[in-house]
Amino acid sequence: MFSLQEPPFFTRLRDARRVLVAGAGGGFDVYAGLPLALALRSAGKEVHLANLSFADLYGLSLDVWLEADVAAIGPETAFRGDYFPEHALARWLDLHGLPSTVYALSRTGVAPLRAAYRALLGHLGGVDAVVLVDGGTDILMRGDEHGLGTPEEDMASLGAVAGLDEVPERLVACLGFGVDAYHGVNHSLVLENLAALDRDGAYLGAFSLPRDSREGALYLDAVAHAQRCTPTHPSIVNGSVAAAVRGEFGDVRFTERTRGGELFVNPLMALYFCVDAVGLARRNLYLDRLERTELTRQISSVVAEFRDELPRQRPPRAFPH
Repeated sequence: MFSLQEPPFFTRLRDARRVLVAGAGGGFDVYAGLPLALALRSAGKEVHLANLSFADLYGLSLDVWLEADVAAIGPETAFRGDYFPEHALARWLDLHGLPSTVYALSRTGVAPLRAAYRALLGHLGGVDAVVLVDGGTDILMRGDEHGLGTPEEDMASLGAVAGLDEVPERLVACLGFGVDAYHGVNHSLVLENLAALDRDGAYLGAFSLPRDSREGALYLDAVAHAQRCTPTHPSIVNGSVAAAVRGEFGDVRFTERTRGGELFVNPLMALYFCVDAVGLARRNLYLDRLERTELTRQISSVVAEFRDELPRQRPPRAFPH
């Protein structure tokens, strides 16, 4: 039974003792899960962080690998290159006296990614809940929309986690409503999908990330730290969300990466939209085709093949007001 006094997302996690919060789409997605992890930890839960990684993991030392496709990254982990969000977050966690291991998952197809999750869960001694976090909302696309955003990594993560039947609670949280417009996502269709999930009993509501909360303040600090650690490739998603949390609006400039485009930072970007992962997977029209994929490029091929077979796509719709 849900109550207006507590977001359903947290109601579902009330009895969980050990929770894994994992970035679904790669890049800096794990940062979008940081406020949730902090809130759950403040509630007395043991919380671990993971992320589907875009970094050059295969340059890492052998001793950081737990199993194939999952590595334990700490603040002192040596790496090559200048892009490693998981390491930046580990350093920030260490600076704040928080548990500082961030688990990096390789970009793979659904089958090996699920195996990597199972290896991680075994290393952790099992968990009561996995929370997949998407920076943006394209994980909510079911496949017949005019634009899907960048589905490969999100769908690998959703397929992998939805199949972890041994985990009692599997949830999805999206932060950054609107940012995927620059990848072709129509957000009227996002809302239509959320309404359908609500009819199925899989929508867990929305809540904002307050600037004046401990979680909001630490999130802003973590994003600023990440921008300093990765000055040539800062996160546009989390930069936009951070600007929204600060109360900024419109075409906010925080990186040269957005030069030539116009941003629309607004309060909706600071809202978490939450759903049940299994219910979301059930409504996806092609996720079952990804079960045996081993590589990310296979996911791309399956999605393209599915799209070619569609008799029609759901056209984009403008907000009516």
